[in-house]
Amino acid sequence: MPRKPRIEFAGAFYHVITRGNQRQKIFKETADYDKYRQILALYRNRYHFRLYAYVLMHNHVHLLLETGDTPLSKALQGVNQSYTLYFNRKYRTVGHLFQGRYKAILCDREAYILGLLKYIHENPVRARIADSIDGYKWSSHHAYTAKSNPLGLVSVDQVLRMFSENKGRARRKYLQFMRTEEAMTKSEVYATIDQRLQGDETFVDSVVAKVEDAVKYEPRRKARSLAQIGDIVLQRFSISMDELCSSGKASELMKARRVFSQTAKQYGYRGKEIAEYLGKDPASVTGYLQGENYRREIDELVKLMERKRQNVNSKV
Repeated sequence: MPRKPRIEFAGAFYHVITRGNQRQKIFKETADYDKYRQILALYRNRYHFRLYAYVLMHNHVHLLLETGDTPLSKALQGVNQSYTLYFNRKYRTVGHLFQGRYKAILCDREAYILGLLKYIHENPVRARIADSIDGYKWSSHHAYTAKSNPLGLVSVDQVLRMFSENKGRARRKYLQFMRTEEAMTKSEVYATIDQRLQGDETFVDSVVAKVEDAVKYEPRRKARSLAQIGDIVLQRFSISMDELCSSGKASELMKARRVFSQTAKQYGYRGKEIAEYLGKDPASVTGYLQGENYRREIDELVKLMERKRQNVNSKV
């Protein structure tokens, strides 16, 4: 089956995974990690992409970046070829260092940037090569804590502003987010539409508008208003709107917020819209969306809303 072409346009936001050929090590000593970051900075400056997160593992790399006018394929080709040349010269090897085709998932930045940031920074802990994210040197986590951002490689300001306009407060909230919010699972990270995109139908439509015939997907449900979704959630959990929007941490309130957020997402609402409706910050809504999944409850609420709509229509 032929590989699908990459979807590329200015301002595209990607989660990129580059692996060593046949799982071989691509970093053997400290100097190799430093060299890769130098090459990454070189091509970032040349092609004007923004790097929001990275982690360098012994046999693979995760990058979270936004392209400028230069397509991702050209920028990554330069990075991988330059590092391969360095590696082969240093270790007197020949041939391909990286797998022939890196994985690049085009993501809805607003909905996924915080979840993917957390997933990437926690990679060494999941792999059991570090006890904590603070204890692993080769990731962008340290740029967000102001401990280390060599070569100014990582663009941290946009993400930090999602937590607070005050940089010190933003860094503290970032650390709180990393320590307390539930992480995306591997299956959630790699759940894609048409094997190349991660986002809701609104996001897919925006991509199609930029790149005609770029993707085929099954359209989802027609959106209902947030007020309609809110009403049905309040009824289901026997709570008030004030309770739904409160800072209360009772388990049923937290579940109601998760169900509301996940249902709203099913109807095409973005995290920012959900956050504004609930009076919450976007980081909290990211946690609601990427925590425990309430698929059964959501399906029941959707059916109930559709039945109520049909009953209203039948009386008109």
